[in-house]
Amino acid sequence: MRKISVIIVLTLVFFACKNEPKQEASSKDENPITKTTSEAYVTLKGDFVYYADAAVLQTPSEIYGVVIDEKMHQLNKQVTALKNEDTDMVPVTVKVRKFEKNKDEEGWQYRVEIKEILKVEAPDPEGKDVIKLAN
Repeated sequence: MRKISVIIVLTLVFFACKNEPKQEASSKDENPITKTTSEAYVTLKGDFVYYADAAVLQTPSEIYGVVIDEKMHQLNKQVTALKNEDTDMVPVTVKVRKFEKNKDEEGWQYRVEIKEILKVEAPDPEGKDVIKLAN
């Protein structure tokens, strides 16, 4: 009788434990979210363009409208040196605050506000994804 009681208690203890995945510390590139005291910033890598009062960050999976502020203008100055034409997109890595746009605004569903410029790269001159219109 005592063995059965021990087996029942061990079984109850075993099934009462929650199976939650462990969170492991990872490198900066693998975990794009950095928590701060008030909000979370996300590191995004994509192609940036600022043209005709519109700023866009295009990642492989999403397109974001960029808030036009002082940080965006700093990024645009760095990117302008690497452009051949005004409409060229330049690869960048930035830390941003991501949020949904207002329902009454035009544009992409999510907008980003640049908080930190991490990296600006030269565009690939062999890139074949450029469409040019000519007369």
